[in-house]
Amino acid sequence: MSCSCNQHGKHGAYNCIGIVPIFSQLTAQEMLEVATITTDRTYVKGELIYRAGERKGDLYVLHSGHVKVYRLTPEGKEQVIRTLGPGEFLGELSLFSQSPLTDYAQTLEPSTMCMIQGTRLKQLMEAHPSIAFKVMEELSRRLETSESLIQDINLSTVEQRLARFLLTESRDSSTITLRISKGDLASQLGMSQETLSRKLSVFQDEALIALHGQRGIEILDKGGLEQLLE
Repeated sequence: MSCSCNQHGKHGAYNCIGIVPIFSQLTAQEMLEVATITTDRTYVKGELIYRAGERKGDLYVLHSGHVKVYRLTPEGKEQVIRTLGPGEFLGELSLFSQSPLTDYAQTLEPSTMCMIQGTRLKQLMEAHPSIAFKVMEELSRRLETSESLIQDINLSTVEQRLARFLLTESRDSSTITLRISKGDLASQLGMSQETLSRKLSVFQDEALIALHGQRGIEILDKGGLEQLLE
C-alpha cells in the first residue's frame, strides 16, 4: 500500500528534481518553477507505479530506491527492459504520445517518486529548450542501449552476454551488488534463471568471479572475462 508524501511540499519536490540531470541547466528560480508542478509519493517494495494500457501523461522521476521497467509476453512472462536508480526518469513515452503505456514499472525496494505534470512540463520545455534536449539525449541513450541488447541477444552466446554485463557493472569497483533479482537479471540478458545460475557457477569454478550470497559478485579475473568477448 502506498502513501502520499505531499507534506514534504515544495522543498521535497525541489530536492527531488535537483538530482535529475535533465534539469541540470536550470537556474534555482527555474527549478522552483518545476517544483510547483511536482508532487512526491512513496511506494512500498513490489508496488506497481503504472501498468501497460494506462494513459498517464506525466513524467516520473525517481528520488530514492530502485525500479524495474518490464513488459509481459503473450504467455505472461516478464521481459525486463531496464532498471532505474535515483535521478532517472520513466513514463516519458506517454508524455510525448497519445498512445497508452506499453510497459510496467515496479519498485524493487521502498522508493520515492516525484511526478511532474505532463502538460505543464511541456510548456516549460517550450520556455527552456535545454530540458527537452536533455530528455532527447537520455532517450537516445536508452534506444542505443536497447538496440545493443537486441544485437547482443541475437549474436552473442550466453557466456558473452554475462561476461559483458559483469565487465560493465565492474567499471568502478571489482565488487558488484546486484540491484535486481537473478530472475530479473536473467530476463534482461535474454536467458533463463537456471542458465544464469549455472553460468555464474561455471565462472566461479574457473576463478573468473567469486559469488558472495545471493547478490554479491567479486570480479577476480577481468582479463579472463574480456577474452570471452574476443
